[in-house]
Amino acid sequence: MRVLLLLVALMFTATSSAFAASESDFNAYVKSLKNEALEQGFSSTLLDRAFNDITFRPTAVKADKNQPEKKITLDDYIVSRVPDWKAEQAVQQYLSNKALLDKIGEEYGVQPRFIVALWGNESNFGKIQGSYSVLSALASLAYEGRREALFKKNFFAALTILDQGHIPIDSFKGSWAGAMGQTQFMPLSFLTYAVDYDGDGKKDIWGTPADVFASIANYLSSEGWDDSGTWGRQVRLTQDVPISGLSKTNMRPLSYWQEQGVRRFDGSDLPKVDVKASLIMPDGESGRIYLVYNNFHTLMKWNRSSYFGVSVGYLSERIKRGY
Repeated sequence: MRVLLLLVALMFTATSSAFAASESDFNAYVKSLKNEALEQGFSSTLLDRAFNDITFRPTAVKADKNQPEKKITLDDYIVSRVPDWKAEQAVQQYLSNKALLDKIGEEYGVQPRFIVALWGNESNFGKIQGSYSVLSALASLAYEGRREALFKKNFFAALTILDQGHIPIDSFKGSWAGAMGQTQFMPLSFLTYAVDYDGDGKKDIWGTPADVFASIANYLSSEGWDDSGTWGRQVRLTQDVPISGLSKTNMRPLSYWQEQGVRRFDGSDLPKVDVKASLIMPDGESGRIYLVYNNFHTLMKWNRSSYFGVSVGYLSERIKRGY
């Protein structure tokens, strides 16, 4: 018994010492970030307030390192990301904000249903924005070092957002990765795409619907969205196809895919329109198969997961049908 207690005590002491060393190293790293921020021209007043509550967030580092042990299928993903209740809420949100969405959609050249679909997928229409300190999350991930350059750039971008007065420091919350607001923009994306649509001097992606919708639309428009077309369609194969994959080099006219035996999901011929598409099979030939258009490639710039892109397209179709 004494031996067991001694071993437990030694393990606790070792763990405590390791944590203290890690915390000490992190504090030194944060100090170096502050010095670098001063060199970049941020005011000491801002930095004293911003750095006052930065703490190491090991849960953020753990989340960044961990990969799902079990690979889910696209069917599983769609069921979890776009359940019926979310599709119903998406239609309600679309109708409740229709006048504003139509105005923004017209100005930016983005169909409102895609704005709502992205909004719903990213933050459940603003209900889930994250409770992490953005600065603490980004500093922790930069300190961990696996993607230090990326998270450092976002850390300094976050300081710029505070310096420009878009949000108070005590409200500066986001996901474990530092993604923020109802759009879940990373700070660098915020500086590039966020919009002060209501003209109050703040790009408020946390609480102002007009700024949220316009920021989503601005991102899509800036990255090549074309509101004269859609995202894609689910199809089926009647024979083996010579090429597939999301790469733009694999985009072919719909007439080509028709010749290769690709058909609409109901078995009928593809539309006779001059549109190019990529054929994707996220789960192989036994899973869902899609022809996706250029707008889908734009969605891939928002999030590189084809599962995510399909879920946004799927939700947009549910909105279009009125649930």
